[in-house]
Amino acid sequence: MDVKPSARASSPGLDKEAPKRQRRNSVSTQTAPSPPKTPPQQDKEITPRLVGQGEFESESHFYPRVLNAQIHPLVQSFLTLGNDRIIARYTHLNPRVNPDRLKEVLSYQPKYFQWAGSDLFNVTTATGQRQMIVIETNSCPSGQKSMPLLSETDEHNEQGGYRVVIQSAFQEQLSKADPELGELAVIFDKNPMESSGYAAVLADVAKENVWLVEWKATDPDPSVKWVDRVLYVRDNDDQWHPIRACFRYLTQKPWNRFPLNSRTIVMNQIVSCLAGGRNKMMAARAYDFYNSELADLGLHIRTPETINNVTRGEIPLWLQSMGGHAVLKVPYSNAGQGVYTITNQDELEDFLEEDHHYDKFIVQSLVGNASWSSVTRAGKFYHVGTIPNKKNNTFVSDLRMMVTGNSQGFRPICIYGRKARLPLTAKLDPHANTWDMLGTNLSIKLPDGTWTTDSSRLILMDRKDFNQLGLGIDDLIDAYIQTVLAVIAIDKMSCRLIQGDNFDYSLFRSLNPDDALLDEIQQCN
Repeated sequence: MDVKPSARASSPGLDKEAPKRQRRNSVSTQTAPSPPKTPPQQDKEITPRLVGQGEFESESHFYPRVLNAQIHPLVQSFLTLGNDRIIARYTHLNPRVNPDRLKEVLSYQPKYFQWAGSDLFNVTTATGQRQMIVIETNSCPSGQKSMPLLSETDEHNEQGGYRVVIQSAFQEQLSKADPELGELAVIFDKNPMESSGYAAVLADVAKENVWLVEWKATDPDPSVKWVDRVLYVRDNDDQWHPIRACFRYLTQKPWNRFPLNSRTIVMNQIVSCLAGGRNKMMAARAYDFYNSELADLGLHIRTPETINNVTRGEIPLWLQSMGGHAVLKVPYSNAGQGVYTITNQDELEDFLEEDHHYDKFIVQSLVGNASWSSVTRAGKFYHVGTIPNKKNNTFVSDLRMMVTGNSQGFRPICIYGRKARLPLTAKLDPHANTWDMLGTNLSIKLPDGTWTTDSSRLILMDRKDFNQLGLGIDDLIDAYIQTVLAVIAIDKMSCRLIQGDNFDYSLFRSLNPDDALLDEIQQCN
């Protein structure tokens, strides 16, 4: 495809809406849009409240589908393997990897990034080499409400992975808190279903009440404030309560509300978001740095080819170098926002016409079908996709792997899959909006700033859904190893950015030269 600079900006007389209407129509004729499926609990506005012991109710913290789902035996087997057997299996299939060195990797104790989730694609090459590649790694990830229970006999079985995260990651951080400083809190800006679940489990584990408080970036009078680096929450009687430790489920630009250094213990710390957990630009840098350390170990964080710090004017040039197909990303967005699949001139012009808050972007190679993937130095990656359905349609799918890390190293916590709304096609419509064919994220941001979820495209790890993915236990092991490597890379980047108790602004600016982002960071520091 010959990519040309946008012609619309220089032709004000053009009807800009006509091509967009045509593209929307071309998509809608393929299939009717699937309606968003949002559990009722997610529509309720939650006022600050205390969550007490014994309040965990499964119906409030899992999707209805999940409550009656039985975990797939293969997934159950993977989650109960343990790191020693995972190491034995992985090194058997990858003899270049030394078992002792891989054990060091899986035993790594993260300093700033204890709780994470990576999104991965199952891809193949022209020669049929299948592998899992990391698309992005998220701090404070979702996933518990979508995960069937691992066991039916454990004493705390009904709390599922919620309890595992609290006990394996947060409890160690909680032990560092000054007990005289105050109370406990879960602070969130989306996903109240899971946030309230974590609050209920934390109350049970800590054996004390826990504050559950919503804090949106746009809230003009939030029920949260910082005083002398201590977090305070306000109750319904306008009384402020100091917090000694906070479980943070803040995902949207968290650096403009949480300081980099605080007396209140926070998990995950904000530097982990800036170093890559919510910053795709720095994540790509972190992967490159850690890959150089891993070069002699036979390990490598596999990602699509990524170009950082790209200005708007450079985008058409990079797009052309990748064969006219690429993914453009706003580095600091998440939940599927700020990601654009570009396969034709119309999609490029739509992107260039948007008003973007930030100055720099990421250009990433696009993983598509065999006849239309990006051309990169490593060749082409193609989606393996789902097993064909009864209509012989294959859908793009991804895998979310959630892990925690503590003094004992890493462990997998929960897994779920997602699929795109439209099936993967062998040939591209030159005016198609390809996001519906390639985008897998379930989160939908509504005009009023609230969030809903299209759970109809969720793929559970149960006996009914899992087989759609066509994955084996070795694929899950590969996804786990890739996730751990990505998390370690971001934690190591966090360590580079914190010198003593101070954030190294000069290093951050040199790696991520974006004034708009730096202004946001300084709002709270």
